[in-house]
Amino acid sequence: MIDGALLLDKPLGLTSNRALQEAKKLLGAKKAGHAGTLDPLASGLLVVLFGEATKFAGPMLEADKEYLASVKLGVTTSTADAEGEVLVERPVRVTQIELGQALGRFRGAIEQVPPMHSALKREGVPLYKLARAGRSVERQARPVQIHELELLGFDSPVLELRVRCSKGTYIRTLAEDIGTALGTGAHLAALRRTGSGRFKVKDATALEALRAMPNPRLALLPLAALLEGLQSTRLDAASEARLRNGQPLKISGLEEGLCALYGADGAVIGLGSAQAEGVLKALRLTQAAEKHRKTL
Repeated sequence: MIDGALLLDKPLGLTSNRALQEAKKLLGAKKAGHAGTLDPLASGLLVVLFGEATKFAGPMLEADKEYLASVKLGVTTSTADAEGEVLVERPVRVTQIELGQALGRFRGAIEQVPPMHSALKREGVPLYKLARAGRSVERQARPVQIHELELLGFDSPVLELRVRCSKGTYIRTLAEDIGTALGTGAHLAALRRTGSGRFKVKDATALEALRAMPNPRLALLPLAALLEGLQSTRLDAASEARLRNGQPLKISGLEEGLCALYGADGAVIGLGSAQAEGVLKALRLTQAAEKHRKTL
């Protein structure tokens, strides 16, 4: 069984699932998933998880994401990206001061209305399927955080932006909302994910390079790499057995929140939840901890 993570640089035009399935086949893995989808028209970092690593997808899905986005002002489309039908075209006469003021409105805590062309479901049906059938339904605004919104360049009518944001942020909606704020309209012309949590696309392997590797498994990160940065504790065999049997442990000195669990020999046991008064409970545990050695 293959257990680990692959940082994949997904190419344009490929769905996240198609990229995942090809990586799964190349590595000969039986079980795989990913930590956050990318649209076919977006490229960049796709964290692919294999085997026991799929158990740690939760914290990775919660992680902040970073993107490079090209936003074309003056053109509004039906999907808020370059794939949609052009709905409205307007002239673009925007000063640097106006641009700076508009971008300032989208830093920090904001609310977004999810786009119809998204994977969110209404009564079990993805919104994008309803949109393709010509239907539109009411969507509630959702709070998100734009931690950083940096203007990298403006060659009218195209803005080049770097965005670091919370999970659940729709960059196409951000692009459209910026266009509304400027009075020009806009759509997302191109998107590249450059980061997910502490993982960066510069460390990722392109699908083409993966195909050419004699042993693609050498590109895998071990399970321990997914848990780096979390508080951690080592458990002796008796404590590990109690935890695996569903019994909470009393361990002092842990802050409330996620905790990476290792055996006395450095083997990855899984993820726990440190709670008040030193109580540690299991969240997701590996089945064969002895196989997952921590890289020190």
